[in-house]
Amino acid sequence: MPWPFSRSDSSKDKGSERRPISWADSLNGTDWQHFKDPRNWVPTVLVTTTVLVSLQIYRSYLRRIPGVSYVKPSFFHKRSIFGQVTSVGDGDNFHMFHTPGGRLAGWGWLRNVPKKKVDLKNKTIPIRIAGIDAPEGAHFGRQAQPFATDALAWLSDYLLGKRIRAKIYKRDQYDRIVATVFVRRFFIRKDVGFEMLKRGLATTYEAKSGAEYGGLEAKYKAAEAKAKAQKLGMWGGKPEFFESPRDYKTRVNAEGKIEA
Repeated sequence: MPWPFSRSDSSKDKGSERRPISWADSLNGTDWQHFKDPRNWVPTVLVTTTVLVSLQIYRSYLRRIPGVSYVKPSFFHKRSIFGQVTSVGDGDNFHMFHTPGGRLAGWGWLRNVPKKKVDLKNKTIPIRIAGIDAPEGAHFGRQAQPFATDALAWLSDYLLGKRIRAKIYKRDQYDRIVATVFVRRFFIRKDVGFEMLKRGLATTYEAKSGAEYGGLEAKYKAAEAKAKAQKLGMWGGKPEFFESPRDYKTRVNAEGKIEA
């Protein structure tokens, strides 16, 4: 009587008949026709490609930028960002909440821009309008320039709460993104900096180096010259008493050094 847990004689016979197969023989025995059939590999390739492309699109165009430190240098002079203006700090700068994809990505009906300051803290991007310089407001106890209040009021009315597109160029010394800013007014896209120059609410940006115009310097200077000839806004006073924002900052800085 055989032991219950031992193999039977028949199993021993079958095991003894098996021979080891070499790697080369196993390759030759593979049915490669299975892998040549497009129906077996095309779906996998399509799914993998779709996932990779979707991730790239999300990272490049649909991922929200929460602050200036997250704006990649590779974006400068190549990309624009879309968002809603949440506050206006001066006549030529403001904060925007990045809303990538706009309404198509659900902003305004599935996702909303925060309204409270506490909810917006560290979640917005400061923007400095490229190519222009608005009159300086009252800062650090300094007296405001003439028309500083007018420029701030106009910009606030023109942009606050509006959706804008900013063509970005660089990050300045104050951790702001310098950009040409566009907003739609009555379905027409308007260049905000150009509109301010037309109204005499800003001058073209004056700097020894590093000024950014986005290729619009000639257009901006022509708008400034026209506003000056028509004595609009800050050009309305006597020429001998005119002080540009750049001259004002230079004078105030010099006076501060003398006092120090």
